[in-house]
Amino acid sequence: MLNKIGIRREDKNQWERRVPLIPSHMREMRLEQGLSFIVQPSPIRIFRDEDYRLEGMPVDESLSPCGVVLAIKEIPLPLIEPDKAYLLFSHTIKGQSHNLPMLRRFMELGCTLIDYEKITDDLDRRLVFFGKQAGEAGMVDTLWALGVKLDAEGMPNPFSGLLQMYHYTSLTEAKEEISEVAGAVRTEGLPEALVPFICGFTGYGHVSQGAQEIYDLLPAEEIPAEKFAAFLKQRNFSAHRVYKIVFREEHMVRPRSPRRLFELADYYEHPEEYEPLLESYLPHLTVLINGIYWAPRYPRFVRKAFIRELYASTPRPRLRVIGDISCDVGGGVEFTVKATDASDPVFTYDPETDTARDGFEGRGPVVMAVDNLPAEISLESSVFFSQALKPFIPALARTDFRNPFESIELPPPIKKAMILHRGRLTPGYLYLQKFLDSAPDKEASH
Repeated sequence: MLNKIGIRREDKNQWERRVPLIPSHMREMRLEQGLSFIVQPSPIRIFRDEDYRLEGMPVDESLSPCGVVLAIKEIPLPLIEPDKAYLLFSHTIKGQSHNLPMLRRFMELGCTLIDYEKITDDLDRRLVFFGKQAGEAGMVDTLWALGVKLDAEGMPNPFSGLLQMYHYTSLTEAKEEISEVAGAVRTEGLPEALVPFICGFTGYGHVSQGAQEIYDLLPAEEIPAEKFAAFLKQRNFSAHRVYKIVFREEHMVRPRSPRRLFELADYYEHPEEYEPLLESYLPHLTVLINGIYWAPRYPRFVRKAFIRELYASTPRPRLRVIGDISCDVGGGVEFTVKATDASDPVFTYDPETDTARDGFEGRGPVVMAVDNLPAEISLESSVFFSQALKPFIPALARTDFRNPFESIELPPPIKKAMILHRGRLTPGYLYLQKFLDSAPDKEASH
């Protein structure tokens, strides 16, 4: 017997309009694989209820007949049903305290939990993700924030007409407007105070690639990190172009001991033996895009102490905006003190008082830390995600999750992503028990 596949509506916030499967893909699976679906109604979803009905999908409030339920974001505790298999971004794999009550509730109700973030291939590369879309939307929002920040300083600039990503009807429209900004930079140039205009990107994965795709619509020239010092010395900078520098791990940290050479494997194995290096570049950057994964074992890339020294020693530092697309609160960028959303996307961090104030007022860097950036380009994000998830759906529909974990036959990437099986932590995630044991029993935020 096939499991019915349920698509639940998203209710975390008003901005979350993405879907895990788009109507046309579901129709293909219904006709070619004999799969059946139920879609919960939603007033905000990027695809309307009628779009699903036109493709032959029933739209119904109840997902009780479904053995497998697909979501994007976390599920409110009262809405979790027993004995179902749920797929979502659970945000629990680091033991995140705010979602441990949800994890505990899944366990109490005997649910199976599969996390998209852990669906990976043999080289541990993610297969189902929104990374590129996060980078694209994050770069648009960062350039918008830069325009507003420079306007507040009274500096005319070509970025001031840009909008936040969610105000555009599509990513194509946003790209067209940024291309117009590029034309203005080429013909009119940048204000002298912004030359050289340099944007730094941490990492080289999907998030960074998406952000660079948008930035490269401008007349951009890349500076290899190894040649950055020589670039600064030449002082032959153009006002009619922008520059970028992409930081890999060896540019962001260095061994604490001069006798230790940087090796990527050694850094991953012994991160405590390394210290931040990225900060040495920051005084020369106008914008920093943070698009790299960070975990507490690793040194922070930008510390509060450094930014305090920078702003204390320089009347007006070049660094105006940090687009923290990774949005690890208190993480790689230590003064990302909170996540934001599309309604209030930025805050200004005051390094002297160690406080954050919503908006652009104050002396300190503006931080854009929207935590669900792909939702700002919901259509493109949903199509991309659905295409990646679609190949795994038939196997999920045919799986009897009542069987013992060891005998469940699922594609290896899916089985590897199974955090819970019928309420029990699977072998790869037993480490989460220590977080559950030490966490207070409080309700999850949604």
